Amino acid sequence: MFVLDLGDGENRFAPAWVDEVEQALAEVSATEGPRALVTTATGKIWSNGLDLDWMGAHPEQSAGFLDRVHGLFARFLGADVATVAAVQGHAFAAGAMLAVAHDRVLMRADRGYWCVPEVDLGLPFTPGMSALLQARLTPPTAHEAMTTGRRYGGPAAVAAGIVVSCHALDALLDHAVAWAQMQAGKDPATLATIKRRLYAPALQALGADQP
Repeated sequence: MFVLDLGDGENRFAPAWVDEVEQALAEVSATEGPRALVTTATGKIWSNGLDLDWMGAHPEQSAGFLDRVHGLFARFLGADVATVAAVQGHAFAAGAMLAVAHDRVLMRADRGYWCVPEVDLGLPFTPGMSALLQARLTPPTAHEAMTTGRRYGGPAAVAAGIVVSCHALDALLDHAVAWAQMQAGKDPATLATIKRRLYAPALQALGADQP
């Protein structure tokens, strides 16, 4: 049973940050025996998405970096282990997408928002991002979230089907870990094949190889 703490900052996607998250998932996948992953954070923010400052300072690397971000989404979406996002704070933009790339999402009940505000930032979703959101959200929720930039608090996110449940902060991680432990014994190869076939169009749009 693994818990990945993203940290207490904004947890924006920059190369070094993506490296660390990729390495953590690889470590879980390489472990023998029952295992599962809970991804959480400790501050006000779960993840605020792409590090636009870094991307603006490195325009020549931005396209390749977006490919890496797509790859990270795909690794979680098709992971051979059970994954749970325990969202204790804000999950915005690419951070919100990473959350729903997990098998299950839980949120804090009283604070924090899940939001994909690209429409308000003048940043159209990439085909891979659109496919991920359409694969993991109901059509009405995907439409509303993507075209309005609505901020969903915990109860609203549950009602919209974005997250499974919301909890008090001091109980959130326990609920996430409890579910992950129940799923930890699944056969990795079988689980990965099921997920990759279930989400084949989204994984293809994200640039992932298909089984």
